[in-house]
Amino acid sequence: MWLFSRKGASGFSASSTAEEVTQGIDGTGLTAVVTGASSGIGTETARVLALRGVHVVMAVKNMTAGREVIETIAKRNPNAKIEAMELDLSSLASVRKFAADFISSGLPLNILINNAGIMATPFMLSKDGIELQLATNHVGHFLLTHLLLETMKKTAQGRRTEGRIVNVSSRRHKFSYPEGIRFDKINDQSGYNSLSAYGQSKLANVLHANELARRLQEDEVAITANSLHPGAIATNLFRHSNLINGLVGLVGKYVIKNVEQGAATTCYVALHPQVNGKTGLYFADGNVAETSLQANDNALARKLWDFTFTLINNCPNNT
Repeated sequence: MWLFSRKGASGFSASSTAEEVTQGIDGTGLTAVVTGASSGIGTETARVLALRGVHVVMAVKNMTAGREVIETIAKRNPNAKIEAMELDLSSLASVRKFAADFISSGLPLNILINNAGIMATPFMLSKDGIELQLATNHVGHFLLTHLLLETMKKTAQGRRTEGRIVNVSSRRHKFSYPEGIRFDKINDQSGYNSLSAYGQSKLANVLHANELARRLQEDEVAITANSLHPGAIATNLFRHSNLINGLVGLVGKYVIKNVEQGAATTCYVALHPQVNGKTGLYFADGNVAETSLQANDNALARKLWDFTFTLINNCPNNT
């Protein structure tokens, strides 16, 4: 990443690591939920938050992998407060169970990091009959956020600390389908393009954060909602694309971030004092960045909000 080491207004760059952007920050007393924390940048995010004293709840699909991550982190940081709970974001029933179990635990919630994701999968439907990338990357996180929001509000009010919701999106949000969100063709296999569908789900992440930020501000709630692009990172997200895997092998060391750099913007937005009070923004390389015109479309954000609630409520497997 030496090609992209120029620092922005925050003092950080694409080359900054998660440890560097959180250096000197004390997260003691804070609790965070991190989805997809059993691999890639999710694991590094969980590790660095725990290193800064945050109590981390890893929301993971694979509990065996989750326990292995906890063991690895505990060896390096015996004082880490970290645990794992099962969550399959492609299943609304699993999302509801996770939220119910978390609320029953009585834990506060200061930080929610919607990190988990899948990329460029062949056309598939989730257990609830929703195109799998949208179901996993957007709909599951949307429901999770909605179900945990009251706990976050109580935590922010009771402890007088700002809550933060962080949606890990992607630069690919700029390359969705031409219409942005295919409201009338969500499950249309004939027009499916795996990368465009991924872009659609990442656009949904930005629109969700923006609309949530607007509503929280309107209600004068001390919780911010932001989205971000972690950067191009060589993780198992690329497993469904041979072309991308090949390109990573050719030019990776020049333009691809390592995992420590890939988790930096997430950790920055989740913990850094510079982000206090900032909401409805999109970050990249530890700095505020530009989104697509569609991502800034407030009407589209409101339409997606209503559409997602309708989708969730109408799912045949919804309980």
